[in-house]
Amino acid sequence: MILTLENVPFILLGLLGAYYLVPYLRRSHLRDIPAPSFAALTNFWLLLQARRGHKFQRIDDLHKKHGKLVRISPTQVSIADDAAIQSIYGHGNGFLKADFYDAFVSIRRGLFNTRDRAEHTRKRKTVSHTFSAKSIGQFEQYIHGNVEEFVKQWQKLADLQGNPKTGYASLDALNWFNFLAFDIIGDLAFGAPFGMLEKGQDIAEMRMHPKDPPKYVAAVEVLNRRGEVSATLGCMPSLIPFAKYIPDKFFSEGMQAVENLAGIAIARVNERTKPEVMANNTRVDLLARLMEGKDGNGNNLGGPELTAEALTQLIAGSDTTSNTACAILYWCMRTPGVIPKLHKVLDEGIPKDIEVPTHAMVKDISYLQWVIWETMRIHSTSSMGLPREIPQGAPPIVIAGHTFKGGDVLSVPSYTIHRSKEIWGPDAEQFVPERWDPSRLTPRQKAAFIPFSHGPRACVGRNVAEMELLVIAATVFRLFEFEMQQDGPMETREGFLRKPLGLDIGMRRRRVAV
Repeated sequence: MILTLENVPFILLGLLGAYYLVPYLRRSHLRDIPAPSFAALTNFWLLLQARRGHKFQRIDDLHKKHGKLVRISPTQVSIADDAAIQSIYGHGNGFLKADFYDAFVSIRRGLFNTRDRAEHTRKRKTVSHTFSAKSIGQFEQYIHGNVEEFVKQWQKLADLQGNPKTGYASLDALNWFNFLAFDIIGDLAFGAPFGMLEKGQDIAEMRMHPKDPPKYVAAVEVLNRRGEVSATLGCMPSLIPFAKYIPDKFFSEGMQAVENLAGIAIARVNERTKPEVMANNTRVDLLARLMEGKDGNGNNLGGPELTAEALTQLIAGSDTTSNTACAILYWCMRTPGVIPKLHKVLDEGIPKDIEVPTHAMVKDISYLQWVIWETMRIHSTSSMGLPREIPQGAPPIVIAGHTFKGGDVLSVPSYTIHRSKEIWGPDAEQFVPERWDPSRLTPRQKAAFIPFSHGPRACVGRNVAEMELLVIAATVFRLFEFEMQQDGPMETREGFLRKPLGLDIGMRRRRVAV
């Protein structure tokens, strides 16, 4: 063909077609797997679902329609089969984190977003001691102190703003759980709480460089925006360098949030590691443990790497806790009989003169633990299928009856697995804490419960998170009473996590003597 001006549109159209068709043809072994719309041709379908904030629901609907296997991009297959969890996420399988995680890198790669297996092993050795049983026991004092401040603020609200007739003060519970979770992680990871509980306000200092003058941002909002934009761009990583130029404020504001969140970590680490602060430091918090950590060669984390890991703790330990705490309150309020049972076991297990119990007081209260686990199942704060790539050159592997090859990306959607009637029974869509009674729980159900993921890349902070939730839930239900003040279900939106958009309630001091 002779290149002329008239031929240019056809050539461009041909190149565009080749761009999508060549990868499609190379993945001929995936063609028999059902795919919605144009998902088999381009990652753009998946990006659109993430941009809308309900990717988990769309993928769940597709599995209900098509079965266990759904192709959601040219290379990625969602597998709604609990038997695939070990194959995809388990130890020794050789799978890698997919390029989805490139969208979560800001300061530098940390334990969460590093994709190199050797580098992950090095980082995990450095960080793992931070979450040893001894360290976690020392962290409790920081959790306890912030829950005490939370109680103080709610009691003040109840006394000053309670309705004269009912005693209920109106509030958005999500805001207060956000303040609590951020103050706890600030205390744990950066040496001091953010002060959100005391101020009743979402605010944090940020600096892009240690010597910059401070700026102040809404940290919860920043974290939410960052999670949404990163989870969206992770579906199409080739767009990352151009994201801020996309004519959609979602992307430009999201990329600014990525910078601002890094700035929060930089400001707090800089303050915490000042020589005059370190000289008098007696704290045994997360940052102290991270600074002590050594890899297999005896090396400590460098400055940027330390800040990156502290940022990881800020992200992992804040809205995960607040979202789950909010969901616990919602599901307990909407399910008849749950709160009276909690009152009974908490009154029996906690001394009357104690407002905020210790972890030791509540860790063996079975019904409280069942309530938390059931919330993690039915709400699924981490609801997406975390993508894992089969390395190029790896031998083919059969999962869920289908053969997959190097370069394929596989994921198990937590939301779908956690609500599967095949696994959990006909009441899978209902909130039933008693299903966690050991006499009822099946081995299959136990293995299919993956709120913290599974295998070598599972959440290292699980024990800290569960400690927080036990103490928070025990305190909230023992000291306060609630009424729902919103119509309809609690709305959620998915970024990296599935988060509530708010929970309007009435709250008052519990009238039964404790």
